[in-house]
Amino acid sequence: MSKVWFITGTSKGFGRAFVRSALERGDRVAATARNTDSLSDFVDRYGEQILALPLDVTDRDAAFAAVRAAHDKFGRLDVVVNNAGYALNGMFEELTPDQLRAQYETNVLGVLNVTQAALPIMREQRSGHILQTSSYGGLVAYPALGAYNSSKWALEALTDSLSQEVAQFDIKVTLIEPAAFATDFYSGSASYAEPIPAYDEFRSVLAEGYAAMALPEAVGFGSAILKLVDAENPPLRVFFGEFATQYVPAVYKERLDTWRDWHALALEAEGK
Repeated sequence: MSKVWFITGTSKGFGRAFVRSALERGDRVAATARNTDSLSDFVDRYGEQILALPLDVTDRDAAFAAVRAAHDKFGRLDVVVNNAGYALNGMFEELTPDQLRAQYETNVLGVLNVTQAALPIMREQRSGHILQTSSYGGLVAYPALGAYNSSKWALEALTDSLSQEVAQFDIKVTLIEPAAFATDFYSGSASYAEPIPAYDEFRSVLAEGYAAMALPEAVGFGSAILKLVDAENPPLRVFFGEFATQYVPAVYKERLDTWRDWHALALEAEGK
């Protein structure tokens, strides 16, 4: 039986790849974007198979209305992909409260809005799969990306708890943790804090390092997500991209080594 999808952030990049793969195999998709003009080619080709909906995920009422519209049109809701998001770049000292708040409004509260709108439908169905586009940066952190990383760390924790809460309703939950890919992550979709000159030299070193990275194209994202939504027992967390499979375990090993080296101090805190 074909699936009904609700996908946010579909104007480009990962979200667009998800929409294309679902439609190509005959599934029905409610695709949201701030500007749905970017979805016109899909609408022209697939007609009633796709519902293009304008949505800013930070607008809670609009998120609930969009989910209702998708359910009204297609009659059910099998897969929700929270893909909308962006990266705020800036050193800790450079960030403003308003910028950090906006980062969380989209990357965390936007996910909350859409997911809470979908959950009553999925609970009544006693089925569904919620997928969050997180990042391997939701498990590790980088200089100048603390705002973005922290928003994904928050998403990871919220989603981990969610998965435990909704398992009783046969709702599956997956965090997709992509490595860096050749997208507009550092250009069109990014936001930048006002730089402080004291960090300019360090910023230049970081920029050189990022420029030297050979980023892969996201050519397999569509097929990969289909395997996830078709899996009988999908994982809570899954990497997309080879770099993440190598880098994150190395960071975790360092953490485990540090905790082991300071084990005596942990016991001392209990007076042992």
